[in-house]
Amino acid sequence: MNLARLDLNLVVALRALLEERNVTKAGQRVGLSQPAMSAALGRLRRHFGDELLSRVGSQYELTALGQVLLDRTATAYDVLERLFTSQAAFDPATETREFRLVASDYAVDVFGVELARVIHDEAPGIRLRFTRTPLTVVDDTASLLSATDGLLMPHGVISDFPATDLYDDRWVFVVADDHPSIEDRLTRQDLARLPWVTYQRTYDAPAVRQLGMLGIEPRVEVSVDSFHALPALVAGTRRIALVQARLARLMAPLAPVRLLEPPYEAVPLREALWWHPVHTHDAAHIWLRETAARVGRRIADT
Repeated sequence: MNLARLDLNLVVALRALLEERNVTKAGQRVGLSQPAMSAALGRLRRHFGDELLSRVGSQYELTALGQVLLDRTATAYDVLERLFTSQAAFDPATETREFRLVASDYAVDVFGVELARVIHDEAPGIRLRFTRTPLTVVDDTASLLSATDGLLMPHGVISDFPATDLYDDRWVFVVADDHPSIEDRLTRQDLARLPWVTYQRTYDAPAVRQLGMLGIEPRVEVSVDSFHALPALVAGTRRIALVQARLARLMAPLAPVRLLEPPYEAVPLREALWWHPVHTHDAAHIWLRETAARVGRRIADT
């Protein structure tokens, strides 16, 4: 396909048509008349060799290809928007824009809160939007990074993208204050026999993958998409959970739990800010990464 012969305005029209599923509303959304949007739909149908929108009764529904293109078009639109809003210079004191970062609640609590404070003081026109890390992060990293400004994720889960290291953390186990069979330490046998509470894809963490090499298979009783929920799901039960030490210290006062060291030398965690290469030389992103690194060093020193 010769991209030079494509009208990139059709990406805007395609996204509006697929999301609105109505020619008139799609035209109003992008500032085109109904005849102009109908002409754009005709061009798109000829390009893809598919109706994209098919009439069912008084409404339009997406064809199978139209459904496939729905998510891809949104991603492509975001990439183009970020490409053409790249800046050669960036003044944080006067600029107004939004940065979108993908992060777990752990990353927001330990790092995002401090980053937001610094940006509030130094760049009053800058907005931050944190969105939760999806389950597909490992399988679809490129698409995720192309549609956002960065991903807060420790090393050892994803690779092959540029990253700025932020700070180190370690792992601790959380157990109930009144656990009936654990006193002041855990054993490897405890890890194998007791039920676990885990964060959605905890098995991606190197510290958990180590267990397999030790011949330990965690018996997961509860899985949740929030690190915040782990202490409460452990309290008053026989369950155990593996939690980052910095977050555990913040959350422990909120539930009757104890923090115990792992009975093996758990690989420490190194948090990083990952980004898509398209952002590497953009002045705004350079400022964001430098600010993030500075905040990370501050956290590492505390």
